[in-house]
Amino acid sequence: MAWLTGLSRAEKATCLSAFGGWMLDAFDYMIFTFVITTLIGLWHISPASAGALVTVTLLFSSLGGWGAGILADRLGRVRLLQASILWFSICTCLIGFCQNFTQLFIVRTLQGIGFGGEWAVGSVLVGEIVRAEHRGKAVGIIQSGWAVGWGAAAIFYTMAFSMLPPHLAWRTLFWIGILPAFLVLYVRRHVPEPTSFKEQKKAPPQPFWAIFGPNLFKTTMLSALLCLGIQGGYYAITTWLPTYLEKEHGLSVIHTGEYLMVVIMGSFLGYVCGAFLADLWGRKPTFSFFAVLSLCSVITYLLLPLTGTEMLIAGFPLGFSASGIYSGLGAYLSELFPQALRANGQGFAYNFGRAMGALFPGIIGFLSQSMGLGRAICLFATCAYGAVLLIVFCLPETKGKILKNF
Repeated sequence: MAWLTGLSRAEKATCLSAFGGWMLDAFDYMIFTFVITTLIGLWHISPASAGALVTVTLLFSSLGGWGAGILADRLGRVRLLQASILWFSICTCLIGFCQNFTQLFIVRTLQGIGFGGEWAVGSVLVGEIVRAEHRGKAVGIIQSGWAVGWGAAAIFYTMAFSMLPPHLAWRTLFWIGILPAFLVLYVRRHVPEPTSFKEQKKAPPQPFWAIFGPNLFKTTMLSALLCLGIQGGYYAITTWLPTYLEKEHGLSVIHTGEYLMVVIMGSFLGYVCGAFLADLWGRKPTFSFFAVLSLCSVITYLLLPLTGTEMLIAGFPLGFSASGIYSGLGAYLSELFPQALRANGQGFAYNFGRAMGALFPGIIGFLSQSMGLGRAICLFATCAYGAVLLIVFCLPETKGKILKNF
C-alpha cells in the first residue's frame, strides 16, 4: 500500500472525497433493499411493485448520471459532484416521511437523479487527477466504499429493527441518509478541478451527441453493453438477496444480517483485489476472471441444496466476485473516451448499463411468483455475466494509458 503515501495532497483529497461519497451513497441505496420485506408487509404491496420501486430509482439514476456527465464536461467535475451529493441526500431523507406507495414512488424517482450523478462525476474526477500507474488501484479502492456503506446499512438495519418497531425502524434508517450532505463541505475546501478540465475549457464545447459520431460509436455502444452486463448481474443478486434469505430460507432479521455481512466482507475484499488486478493484469483479463467467478458463485449459492453453514461460506465468493468485477470499470471508461467528452461518454455508458440493468429487479420480482425467487435471480445474473465475457473481447486494452485529447 506504499503507493497511497506517494499520492499528492490533491490526489489524496480527491480519492477520500470520492470514497466517502460512494460509501454514503451505498448506505442510502442499500437500506431500501433491507426494508423491502417490511414495506411489503406494512403497506400490502406485491413483490412486483416493490421491484418497481428499485427499478424506477435505477432508471432515473441513469438519466441523472448522463445529465451530470454532460454538465460536468461544461461546468466542472467538482461543482457537479457537490450538487449530486446534496440532491441524493435530501431525497433519501424525504423517503422516511412518505405515507403511501405513490409518495414513495415519486421520491425514489427524484432520488435516482442524484444517485446517478455522484458516481459518473466522481469516477471521472479521480481518473483525471490520479496518475496513470495508480489509476486502476485508486478507482477500484474507491469502489470498495460501496461495500463499507453496504456493511454500515446492514449494521444499522439490524440495530434499528432490534430496538424499534418496524413501522418506525424503516423510517429512521432513511432519516440517517441526510449524512452525506455534510461531505460537500470537505469537497468545497479540499478538492480541486483537474488541470485537464481547465485546459479543456479554452476549446469550444463538444455537442453531447458527439459520443455517437463515427469515431466513437463502437466504443460507446460496446462500453455501454459491458456496463449492462456488470450492473445487471449485480442488481439481480443484491436487490433481492435479503428477501431471498428471509422468505426462502426462513432467516430472522438478525440471522439475515449475519449472512449478509459475510457477503459484504467478500464484496469489500473483491473491490480491493480487483483494484490491484486491474493495474497488474490489465482491464480485460480482470473483467473476464471475475465474470467466470461470478457465474460459478451464483449457480452454487442459488441452485445447489446448501446447508446453513455452507450458505454462510458460499456468501463470501458471491460478494467477492460480484463486486470485484466493478473495480476496473471507472478507470477503464475514463481511458476509452477523449478529454472533451470523457464525463459525457462515461456517464452515458455506465448509466445505460444501469438503466437496462434496472429492469432486472422488477422482472425478477414478477417472475419469482411463478418460478421462485432463487431461480429468477440466477437466470438473469447468468445471462448478464455471460454477456460480459463476450463483450470484453471486442474492446481494447487500456492499461497504463495516459489521459489526453485524442
